Amino acid sequence: MMPALTIDFFHDVVCCWCFNISSRMREISEKFDLKIRHRSFVLQDSRAEMAHRWGTPGAARETILGHWAACRQVSDQPELIDIEAMRSAPFDYPHGLTAALGCKAAERLDGQQGHWRMFDHLQRAHLSQARNIADRETVLQVARDAGFEAADFARHLEAPETASAVEADRQIARALQVRSIPALIIRETGARLVNGPTEDLAAQIRAAQQILA
Repeated sequence: MMPALTIDFFHDVVCCWCFNISSRMREISEKFDLKIRHRSFVLQDSRAEMAHRWGTPGAARETILGHWAACRQVSDQPELIDIEAMRSAPFDYPHGLTAALGCKAAERLDGQQGHWRMFDHLQRAHLSQARNIADRETVLQVARDAGFEAADFARHLEAPETASAVEADRQIARALQVRSIPALIIRETGARLVNGPTEDLAAQIRAAQQILA
């Protein structure tokens, strides 16, 4: 029997590349004995930080949607990435903090699978439906759609412990020198998976298991 592996998966809901990797890791986790630990990695955490990083809201949107276009070309589900809908959305391109808090609230309610379920639902809302996932009410609605009880989720979303969990992931990323996402780190070996197609990721995991066997 091959050994179990624990993989730290650093991601941001607004990251289109993380969308590609999330679906691939779901498929891989069904074939291998993997424990996926979800780690929030917020690229920008406010409108002010978005402005500092990108300049104007229009520049942010167009530059990021250029990343979407590249991502869509290699996606397993390109039909779910609606670039034109986000281009015409009536709000500034969203930062990732509110969604990260939503994922951590889901994790507090239903563990790692809860985090992953919320992450995937929020990514669909962002990439497929062009909804403003920087908006608290949007995140609460997505949580209800994902099957979370509304009052419990809202309470956890606002809890200081949830914000602390997002910050804890930031500190872990800093300690591991994670500077870009998606990042997949095998805890048992410290190896970082090279992002790519499902079969390439699976081959890297198989090789890691063989080393540890």
